[in-house]
Amino acid sequence: MKDFDLSITICSWNTVDDLRACLASLEAIRDEANFEVIVVDNNSEDESPQMVANEFPWVRLEAMMQNLGFVGGQNHAASIRKGRHVFPLNSDTVVHPGAIKGLLDYLESHDDVGVVAPMLLNPDGSLQFSCRRFPNPVAALFRNTFLGRLFPNNKFTKDYLMQDWDHDGPREVDWVSGAAFLARDTLVEQNGLFDPEYVMFCEDVDFCFQTWKLGKKVVYLPELKITHAIGRSTDKAPNRMIGRFHRSMFLFYRKNIVPQQFVLVRPFALAMAATALSMRASMFIVKNKIDAIGRKLKR
Repeated sequence: MKDFDLSITICSWNTVDDLRACLASLEAIRDEANFEVIVVDNNSEDESPQMVANEFPWVRLEAMMQNLGFVGGQNHAASIRKGRHVFPLNSDTVVHPGAIKGLLDYLESHDDVGVVAPMLLNPDGSLQFSCRRFPNPVAALFRNTFLGRLFPNNKFTKDYLMQDWDHDGPREVDWVSGAAFLARDTLVEQNGLFDPEYVMFCEDVDFCFQTWKLGKKVVYLPELKITHAIGRSTDKAPNRMIGRFHRSMFLFYRKNIVPQQFVLVRPFALAMAATALSMRASMFIVKNKIDAIGRKLKR
């Protein structure tokens, strides 16, 4: 028997100000639901652990002596939780009143649902496209690349981001962002939280893919809201994160998409994915290096 209905698990790395705002938003709604908060700090250098200990003594703090990565930190938190369901939450989020209770009530009243997620908003209040269709290599070539800028209305990006829908009501979706979603306890016990091979990035896509495979639904509830400032930790090491993201995306294709192809087609599908993702990663890294040179020349 668990002590709480859910455990909100936060993995933090050098985001002290964002983490403070996140925990303050959770402190303001502590009477909304029976939850605990676990912060796994990945050996931050910005006094994040001290801030949590001093300002939020009710939070369970796990101060790591090494960086476990996002997936490692979240899996550690899930393994020591005292709550039934698991709510992975990014440290760069602010939870709006009603979101936690609404997600929990929906999950517990719909036995066929394994994952339920709120609408994510950018800090300026605009919509963040946090529910999406499963990725494919063609969409990857257009998403945030020069091809996408040449063809901004291409159907591949629109389809992937679900821009053909106004996000105005509950809907079953392929996958939702791991920045904030509630996962059913039986799924976590049966399948684990995140596949440790990912380290970071695409672990949320994979978890939702496995959820559907296990016969449970993934549902998006836009009436419940959380603000999310994307990339506060990952922006600190952009080129390394680009490489990590594309390796994780390739792992997702290799693990989940390629095995669905006819056996003779699989080697070609894998090669296509590897080529498309390598090209995309190279474009981003070259652009970052050119931008860095430009900034130096302007000084």
